[in-house]
Amino acid sequence: MSVISVEKDPESLTMTVTADLHATVERAWQLWADPRQFEQWWGPPDYPATVLHHDLRAGGRITFFMAGTEGERHDSTWEVIAAEPPRHLELRDVDVDDDGRPNDGNAMTAMIITIGERDGGGAVMAIRIHFDSQAGMEEVLAMGVEQGMRIVFSQIEAVLAGTSA
Repeated sequence: MSVISVEKDPESLTMTVTADLHATVERAWQLWADPRQFEQWWGPPDYPATVLHHDLRAGGRITFFMAGTEGERHDSTWEVIAAEPPRHLELRDVDVDDDGRPNDGNAMTAMIITIGERDGGGAVMAIRIHFDSQAGMEEVLAMGVEQGMRIVFSQIEAVLAGTSA
């Protein structure tokens, strides 16, 4: 598995990370569909995800948090806009406060995930992140979202190989 491209488009306020996966399209979909697998790869190793609610269908919601080693916690809620297993998923990111209530201020507003077949076998997964503004995109890029996505894909490789913690 390897990241094959990272495309940043300031005009459309998007960044798309595309990677080859050593898996079938159906197996790659399970990385999103199974909350226990999702927990193994989403977020950096020292800030792992814990899924609280997982309803991966259009109109559903995914809630999870990531907790750091010093006790810090970041709660997230994604509204599922579209889910077309095993190839297409659209999520709207909802920034939430400590009580799980939506609030304003999240620069990353949506993700579109596509999974297709790779020539020669395997799958190609693309995650397109949408930003709320040019300033929001610049801020998130400066915080290291590109490197974070590369880490995510390296952790996907471990999940697919069955070697994740």
